[in-house]
Amino acid sequence: MNESFGARLRARLDACGPLCVGIDPSPALLDAWGLDDSPSGLERFSRTVVETVAEVAAVVKPQSAFFERWGSRGVAVLERAIADLREAGTLVLLDVKRGDIASTMTAYAEAYLDRGSPLAADAVTLSPYLGFGSLTGAIASAVANDAGVFVLARTSNPESAELQRLVAGQVIAGAAAANAGAAPFGPVGVVMGATLTEVEHPLTELNGPILVPGVGAQGASPADVARLFAPVRHAVLPSVSRAVLADPKRLRGRVLHYRDECAAHLTPEAAGRR
Repeated sequence: MNESFGARLRARLDACGPLCVGIDPSPALLDAWGLDDSPSGLERFSRTVVETVAEVAAVVKPQSAFFERWGSRGVAVLERAIADLREAGTLVLLDVKRGDIASTMTAYAEAYLDRGSPLAADAVTLSPYLGFGSLTGAIASAVANDAGVFVLARTSNPESAELQRLVAGQVIAGAAAANAGAAPFGPVGVVMGATLTEVEHPLTELNGPILVPGVGAQGASPADVARLFAPVRHAVLPSVSRAVLADPKRLRGRVLHYRDECAAHLTPEAAGRR
């Protein structure tokens, strides 16, 4: 029997510390690296990030849109990055934010979660705004493939607040129901922004991981994450992208800095010191 996503994630967090590193090869970052905004520049950027962080980050999160904008050539670079990360033993969280119904959602799940797909990741991000029930097929696929999903609940961008306040509780409740009885985590995580001023819905019954973007360039710190998510800090996965990607010469050092700072605030040992 294959190891579940929750078990693999727990093992990576324990071995590497609680940090997710994004691969966001935007035109601005390619330019900052002195690379052409082209498929070849995209490949050099991605390969450098993979080679630098695969062994030191628990999870790596490629943002699919920056690859998709180059069509088949960009998707080929993404496939290679995913394959190299998984070969290195790094968990891959593919940031696609897909959401649809019935057969279309099943097709998305086949593309990103089916073990036989060239884009198969350990987990993906999903949008619940066609109803949490619309994600049933993707969650079933995740379970069948020992993979996971992270469902948008309260994200870090300020324009999301009005809508997401209305539905975040339903998303968290749906995720908790899908995770019931699983150990150490169920397959359904949620996305909660590090820039929130408060967590308005209890997460102690979630029984799943919590992806927390917004650390670094968006202004949140590991200390902010620890304060916001104190009751569930063992399940938190802070995510950082631009703050570590801005300078290739400082990439590894910045990743190690954030990894160690997150560990200092979020591990059980850190909780005991407070």
